[in-house]
Amino acid sequence: MKTIQLHVKAPEVITLTEMLLKMGYSVTVSNVFTTAVDEAVKSFQSQHNLVVDGIVGIKTWSRLFEKNSQLIQHNDKLLSEQDLIDFANEFQLELAAIKAVNEVESSGKGFLIDGRPKILFEGHIFWQELERRNLEPEQYTNPENQDILYKKWTKKYYLGGQKEYDRLQRAIRLVPGLNLTDAANAAASWGVFQIMGFNAIPIGYDSIDSFVGKMYLDEREHLFAFGRFLKKNNLVVLLQNNDWATFAYRYNGEGYKVNKYDEKLARAYQKYSA
Repeated sequence: MKTIQLHVKAPEVITLTEMLLKMGYSVTVSNVFTTAVDEAVKSFQSQHNLVVDGIVGIKTWSRLFEKNSQLIQHNDKLLSEQDLIDFANEFQLELAAIKAVNEVESSGKGFLIDGRPKILFEGHIFWQELERRNLEPEQYTNPENQDILYKKWTKKYYLGGQKEYDRLQRAIRLVPGLNLTDAANAAASWGVFQIMGFNAIPIGYDSIDSFVGKMYLDEREHLFAFGRFLKKNNLVVLLQNNDWATFAYRYNGEGYKVNKYDEKLARAYQKYSA
């Protein structure tokens, strides 16, 4: 693991924040080393007889992994370079284009450190899923669940990492006596390529439950789902032409502008092309 510190933006920060969160520190899982992460790191260093400088180098990483030894590393679940090469050849795409999407969608990581697939729960999609089931979302809205059920997209309720599963479970239990598992799973994006659950049946899975089960297996299943999604939605040509803005809109919706998703893809593509 590389050395990271305050203001660094890197995939390693995701692993760091997942570990800190698991140990009870108040941090948000992301790839940005914020002041809150800096404070948590310094607290961890102080409590474990390390130099308190906020720099996560070999000594701090070693102690972090030692304290998180109960968390199994699922290396057998990860994509290999050859997996991406084979995919690029199958779809007649540049390897750099696939690597760009792989990096930007989930910082190149499809699983949490506890072995569950990475998810992001979308409360506005959950709203729509309830409507599709002839339920009226308005009657279930209150201050206690405003972070899992809302009408318009917002990222202010994202918690990242394992806490997204907390939001998912609360959505499943929203209506006592009513099984909302499918609706909640449909409202989450899954794995390396963050495919929304509601796409499961349209792209060829027997059910949402079947799709979710596959997402738990490995990142090759995530890649397979991504390929199905590209085919179903005629997105291959956009990647072939490096049309990042249109791809971002078709893949992530209108929110791509707020997240500068197209710009991130273009930068990642240039990096891998070089």
